[in-house]
Amino acid sequence: METRVMNCIMCPMGCEMQVTIEAGKVTGVTGNTCPRGLKYAEDEITAPKRMLTTTVKIEGGILPLIPVVSSAALPKDKVLACAEALRNVTLKAPVKEGDVVVANILGLNVDIVASRDME
Repeated sequence: METRVMNCIMCPMGCEMQVTIEAGKVTGVTGNTCPRGLKYAEDEITAPKRMLTTTVKIEGGILPLIPVVSSAALPKDKVLACAEALRNVTLKAPVKEGDVVVANILGLNVDIVASRDME
């Protein structure tokens, strides 16, 4: 049995939770003030995910880089590989906010989208 202390990030409350883990599974959570804390703890222990925000190169734009974001959270252990894959992407202006830059990045069923317009 292991106990970890973590802060929930699901809302501005930032509850400090004590999470009990047995055999890789969450068996208890205390300190959360809402059910979202329990779900966050379970997800963070068993399959942590993160959003990816970065930039990619763009030709013909008013700036040399355009900000992009993942359309959903990615498995934490794949975030750096996704960022590395984006290093090889070059877009051509114009690009509109919400345009898909890379569909289904690394086969993870998550798109990378532009997060601003670029003329």
